[in-house]
Amino acid sequence: MNMLKTILLAEDNPMDVELTLEALEEHNLANQVVVLKDGVEVVEYLERKGKFAERSPESPAFLLLDIKMPRMDGIEVLRYIRQSPELDYLPIVMLTSSREEPDLKTCYELGVNAYVVKPVDFAEFVDAVKQIGVFWGLINELPGGRV
Repeated sequence: MNMLKTILLAEDNPMDVELTLEALEEHNLANQVVVLKDGVEVVEYLERKGKFAERSPESPAFLLLDIKMPRMDGIEVLRYIRQSPELDYLPIVMLTSSREEPDLKTCYELGVNAYVVKPVDFAEFVDAVKQIGVFWGLINELPGGRV
């Protein structure tokens, strides 16, 4: 199992970050959550560059990825990860407010594992994040030695 592997949260909206962290904590997930504010930080984290050069080499359990972010958006990050042989097994869940069909279609064409539209209702949002966290953070199994 992926017990206690790091969860990556790529989100530039501080309110959504707070709600997501609260939802994960409410379900007592003990995984460390690393918050990344844009796609450039995601790439730097995964490649262990810049301020993440000294991070441990362990692969994260999964990446919760927003689409609309500055510098490098979620679709660009998804494309980058799926083109990288070292990262291609990393589970990616789009957690976004975008209901646009082209975004949904593009994400699946690029190999996203799940696409979740952020519920507007607080209780529904918390429930959705809890379910994502439990499945991708604790239940899902990855091939040994791979991201």
